[in-house]
Amino acid sequence: MSFSSTVKNELCRIESAGKCCQFSELAAALCFNGMASVVANSEPVIRITTENAAFARKIYSSIKKLCDISPEVTIRKSRKLKKHVSYMLFITPTLGSSKLLKYTGVTYVPTAEEQPMELVVADKNRFKHQCCRKAFLRGAFLAGGSISDPEKTYHLELTSRTPEQAQELSRILGTFKLKARIIKRKGSYVTYLKEGENIVDFLNIIGAHTALMELENVRILKGMRNTVNRIVNCETANLEKTVNASMRQVENIRYIAEKIGFDKLPDNLRDIAEIRLEYNDNNLVELGQLLSPPLGKSGVNHRLRKLDEIAEKHREQADKSRFIQ
Repeated sequence: MSFSSTVKNELCRIESAGKCCQFSELAAALCFNGMASVVANSEPVIRITTENAAFARKIYSSIKKLCDISPEVTIRKSRKLKKHVSYMLFITPTLGSSKLLKYTGVTYVPTAEEQPMELVVADKNRFKHQCCRKAFLRGAFLAGGSISDPEKTYHLELTSRTPEQAQELSRILGTFKLKARIIKRKGSYVTYLKEGENIVDFLNIIGAHTALMELENVRILKGMRNTVNRIVNCETANLEKTVNASMRQVENIRYIAEKIGFDKLPDNLRDIAEIRLEYNDNNLVELGQLLSPPLGKSGVNHRLRKLDEIAEKHREQADKSRFIQ
């Protein structure tokens, strides 16, 4: 089961306490999943189509409970390889389609042509209460929402048929301080949220608390893995840097021993050169402890840099001499 299905199944088990919220959730389901058809200027036939059985049951129960209407239900199986099952709910004029639109505050614009029409909320002020806005977002997600697997990425989107619907969703999300973006995709308008924190806030708003905890656990584990990877990468880089520095120092010291001689070095540089050759795997702190008297890390580093400078200077002079000859 996808993470989207998990979230929707959880939301379908939620029953809003107030009737205003129940109507708001049902209004969202009609707007984002319903279509209206009118034949010969008669009352509309409303159709809701979904592949989620839990959502179909919830919409059926809500319409029956709130409006005392029992929709007609049709089940269709796709003939394609995956054989998806679609659930279609019909509310005809005889059953009370006009009554449903009146109770939910949803309307449509009649046309002369016999074609499906979009359903829209007639009165935007019905969402002035925070609880109703939460219920509307919950219904919008159930009707046309999806969320990616948090193990892969953080992405949540709500699909609308019109730019006005998308803008309305963005406006309502903005009342909860969620900044959504809108894009057009294949004739639809998608209002989407990125980043785990925004999606966690959205799940909290619509009441998907179990899914929220699952997503948070994934975020924590991913954060820990990222932290461990950063530490390992940092340690690896430091180790590589230390090994490279040690190899360079040993090479320069051997060059000095061969070309210049340790007897030409000051006592402090000769001591650190001999210890570095003998203990070439030790770090600077450990080398300093082997000196008598012991020397700190910065002091050891300073002496080794002096040896590097002596070796490099001698190489440069040797190169110039060969060039002149």
